[in-house]
Amino acid sequence: MYVFDAPAQPSLAVQGSEDRFPIRRIFCVGRNYEAHAREMGKDPTREAPFFFTKPADAALDTPCTIAYPKLTENLHHEIELVIAIGKEGSDIAEDEVMNHVWGAAVGLDMTRRDLQTEAKNAGRPWDWGKAFDQSAPIGAIKPIGDVPSISEGRIWLAVNGETRQDADLSDLIWSVREHVATLSRAMHLRPGDLVMTGTPAGVGSVGPGDVITGGVEGIGELEVKIGPRA
Repeated sequence: MYVFDAPAQPSLAVQGSEDRFPIRRIFCVGRNYEAHAREMGKDPTREAPFFFTKPADAALDTPCTIAYPKLTENLHHEIELVIAIGKEGSDIAEDEVMNHVWGAAVGLDMTRRDLQTEAKNAGRPWDWGKAFDQSAPIGAIKPIGDVPSISEGRIWLAVNGETRQDADLSDLIWSVREHVATLSRAMHLRPGDLVMTGTPAGVGSVGPGDVITGGVEGIGELEVKIGPRA
């Protein structure tokens, strides 16, 4: 017996089904597109994959409206391919990674950029900039057997109909197989884990009333409206 009612299990919709995908953890790959790394002032050729996390309940179905979060004056959008893990494993070989993948989706890594920048400059963790409420809107997950590719295909984002991010999954510095294998050497991956695979160049700020649309070719699309301040 718990001392109070246990919170609901975070989950996401599944395309073509009434079933839900339960979320265990959310891992995010940092600076995984060369052009985005350069726009953030980094040299991507010198870094191995690195990761940060978001709480499972930061995820929510789309379409949705999210509140403009507290503590920030510079909320940024980051469109990403999301990989859903369906089979546990650790020290997974690159050629075995797809045996552990349940599906794929498109998601947003919403970022309080000013807080992230402050943390970077102070050598502190990124949590306040990345791991806040409603910071991971994600479209319905597509079963991997129905996904045409996780290595090529357009990934894009628009704000109020104006395209801001437009790239291809083939631009990933570290492929899905490579960075999931790398992650599995540090963490025992389990069903319900999500991996957000990084964002292409073109990130920028949004404010109350803005409507974000985006997608990954062959996988899905999303729509998120920014509501009033929390």
